[in-house]
Amino acid sequence: AEYTGDTVIISTGAKARWLGLDSEQKFQGKGVSACATCDGFFFRGKDVAIVGGGNTAAEEALFLTNFCNSVTIIHRRDEMRAEKILQQRLFDHEKISFKWDTTVEEILGDETGMTGLRLKHVKTGEESTLQAAGLFVAIGHDPATELFKEQLDMDETGYIVSAHDSTATSIPGVFAA
Repeated sequence: AEYTGDTVIISTGAKARWLGLDSEQKFQGKGVSACATCDGFFFRGKDVAIVGGGNTAAEEALFLTNFCNSVTIIHRRDEMRAEKILQQRLFDHEKISFKWDTTVEEILGDETGMTGLRLKHVKTGEESTLQAAGLFVAIGHDPATELFKEQLDMDETGYIVSAHDSTATSIPGVFAA
């Protein structure tokens, strides 16, 4: 079918950015998630971890304290980029702990789901394991704009470029929301 119109509004949203680990894909839906508000209640009374250091990671960690026994924030740097007030809430919360300068190397588990994480300290190279029933990945989002590649002007991260103070794109009649 062919449709015609004077205006097109693009509102394709974004998708979670993942770590890119094979084990991450294996355990998605079996302990690994990108949405604490969607899946947090599955981890009632359990120990979980969050990867990230921005506002989303901070907000999700605080939310998870309503359900979980403990929340460990894993961040590849030695400080967070989250707003200072959020950071203070994290530091003050008795259920939240931190693994600084650390990356997730592998998600561990069995046929029942995730059981822990293999971690690596980025400065020393020392590896360790963390027992956790869940991992929430909060390292950003990528725009769902592949469909418009080479048709509309986009920035280097894939977001559609719009006119200043407008939703108008590089094609007249096409708008991005």
